[in-house]
Amino acid sequence: MNRALVPAPKAIVAYAGALHSATPDPKGLRLSDGRVVAEESVVWLPPFEVGTIIALGLNYADHLKELSKELTVTTQDAPLVFLKGPGALIGHRGQTRRPRDATYMHYECELAVVIGKTAKGVKAADAMAHVAGYTVCNDYAIRDYLENWYRPNLRVKNRDGGTVLGPWLVDANAVPDPHQLQLRTYVNGKLTQQGTTANMVNAIPALIEYLSSFMTLLPGDVILTGTPEGVVNVNVGDEVVTEIEGIGRLVNTLVGDELFGR
Repeated sequence: MNRALVPAPKAIVAYAGALHSATPDPKGLRLSDGRVVAEESVVWLPPFEVGTIIALGLNYADHLKELSKELTVTTQDAPLVFLKGPGALIGHRGQTRRPRDATYMHYECELAVVIGKTAKGVKAADAMAHVAGYTVCNDYAIRDYLENWYRPNLRVKNRDGGTVLGPWLVDANAVPDPHQLQLRTYVNGKLTQQGTTANMVNAIPALIEYLSSFMTLLPGDVILTGTPEGVVNVNVGDEVVTEIEGIGRLVNTLVGDELFGR
């Protein structure tokens, strides 16, 4: 593969009253109109036009082990899949509300797989040809609200502003093996979670085969592939950084109810 032909990572940002696509620049960001601006001077949005948001639960063997006392699910079960609405999404450097009544709210560092070509009835052997690229996701959960440990419900996983996506959409051709990437989470600069995508229970081709067997995947649909062990409670004021090797470093801050008039 000629890496010189691989497209640069892309972002979508708001700046000076307009939306722009942006690419990395040694001095910050290069906007689509040629201007170079500081990363801190823009509002970051999810880095592509998002379609259906498909999320996987309990898709890492070590995370399954971490929760084994509460679970009846096994690695032999069908993938645990749920959907999210568009209101759940925010971008890099965004703020996520932590409800006052929550006692245990945690991050989830996840590799997000972005579909680039319509997939219907696709076999695993052909699945990767339908992937446009990858980005980083931090998918928060509030464990207090779980009805049970096996089936996440809307109140836990479909919260406004609770799914952070970005900063970059990295072209699939720039990632030789998405199943050999290191994932890390830092809370206020302290490493709290680390793992590898090699530990997925259901790998990306298997997920695309499974999903496309009963639903049509369209360009812009995104699959959130689950998180490894190491989730811990986070509080108002915490800065949470989720990063994936070769994909990006996603920053988010927890804020309280008062900013939302609650």
